[in-house]
Amino acid sequence: MVRRALFILIAVLSLGSPAKAVKVADITRISGQRTNLLTGLGLVYGLKGTGDGGDFQPAIKQLASMLGKFSDPATVKELTNVSNVAIVSLTATIPSNGVRNGDHIDVYVTSIGAAGSLRGGRLFVTPMIGPKPGSGIFALSEGPIQLEDPSTPTVGVVKTGCVMEADLPAHYIDDAGRFTLVIDDPSASWTMASTIAKIINDGLSDDGQPLATAVDPKNVIVIIPAAERARPDGFISRVQLLPVTLLPTEARVQVNDKTGTIIMTGDVEISPVVISHKGLTISTIAPPPIPTPRTPVITDKSAIAIDTTNQGGAKLQELLNALDAIKVPAEDRIAIIKELYKTGKLHAKLIVE
Repeated sequence: MVRRALFILIAVLSLGSPAKAVKVADITRISGQRTNLLTGLGLVYGLKGTGDGGDFQPAIKQLASMLGKFSDPATVKELTNVSNVAIVSLTATIPSNGVRNGDHIDVYVTSIGAAGSLRGGRLFVTPMIGPKPGSGIFALSEGPIQLEDPSTPTVGVVKTGCVMEADLPAHYIDDAGRFTLVIDDPSASWTMASTIAKIINDGLSDDGQPLATAVDPKNVIVIIPAAERARPDGFISRVQLLPVTLLPTEARVQVNDKTGTIIMTGDVEISPVVISHKGLTISTIAPPPIPTPRTPVITDKSAIAIDTTNQGGAKLQELLNALDAIKVPAEDRIAIIKELYKTGKLHAKLIVE
């Protein structure tokens, strides 16, 4: 039974995607699949003396306006002793897959007045509008405030407190029956866009007519066949499941001065160079000497090159060996990398965060 299962697994793998391949969906998104923001301006009430205070006119005017709408008019002067309300800004993020009428999402609350804390308060029913002026009311927000960070008591969240009053679906397909694949930034290039278009045309075009066109390094426009436009889900799913062979990545070194992080990708190479740091000198030698019992090569590594494919790691190892041999803190290693780049000895794109 075990042998049979192993045979089936080998057969499936032999028929599956080629080695070093990812799915189209792994490195792209469909245009229109994006988040949106709803915003509002409301009042939090029920605060224990930590509100904006009666002399903070914006909050008191809004409270007076709200009371008037409920047939309980009050003047600003009559509310001068109020200290349990605070004027707040509201934001709610529409998820990338859209929402429907009746869906609940979180709403984030931030004091914009003189309030000292929103702890224990409750958000009064507040309309939420879209990002475009005059777009109308899309949702209503209400509920108890929860502080996410006690050290910042003027910021909180109402969990699932924003209730949608309208549909906001994501729009993927245009009137011509097309959708656009947007390639993720780390993978975006003319080569990748052209490769994805070719894979779609070779794998899904029945009559030889091209379905996909790379319009720039980041976008591939795909035409849904006329026979499938009434029910495009199957075609879009097949597109997203197509395997894309990984292309060799550009040589890149990314460093973060704040965290001391160094990330190297691709085939990073350094020219023969002498690096001196605080009394230590290390030379790169090509080819490296062959160790013998009388002249062993001793290494004391503090970093490991991860090269799961066993391809292209030798040149990357040259740079790592140089950094490992000079035992220095991360900030000094980053400084050395920058100097190598400035002198033209680091043959890679350097990205500093």
